[in-house]
Amino acid sequence: MRPCSIWPCPRTSNCARNIEYCNAGSTTFKREDLERGFEPDSCFYVQCAAQIAGKKRLDLTADPPPDLVLEIDITHPSLDKLSIFAAVGVPEVWRYDGERVRMLALAGDSYVERERSLAFPALQSVHLAELLAVSQQMPRTAWLRHVRVWAQTQAGVGN
Repeated sequence: MRPCSIWPCPRTSNCARNIEYCNAGSTTFKREDLERGFEPDSCFYVQCAAQIAGKKRLDLTADPPPDLVLEIDITHPSLDKLSIFAAVGVPEVWRYDGERVRMLALAGDSYVERERSLAFPALQSVHLAELLAVSQQMPRTAWLRHVRVWAQTQAGVGN
């Protein structure tokens, strides 16, 4: 499995669906009042993209947390990070363990597994699994084109 294969999925499908977003990458987030912080493998602002547009620094006491955090857990499980994500109010986490992607949604102070993404309602975990499986048999640029076509088909945009 190419660990980075999941990363272009939100970016590519957003572009095809004309969804505004901000890729905050692996930004280090800190909440001094909670004496906690985190640095996700990658993260995105989707619903809150306009609120953080143009900002050089983010302050989680005033700015919203990312709408989506992506974690690849092949060698170091991120289960202990979930409580930190919950404490700062990250609405959605995607975890890939080398075999499957789990979409987790914040429910109170913990996460529950969902079949459909909160950030991208048209995207289901089964779609991610299929796209990741295909990524194993295609060169990266061909796979990115495949994801773009898939997203356009889902959005009814066409080629």
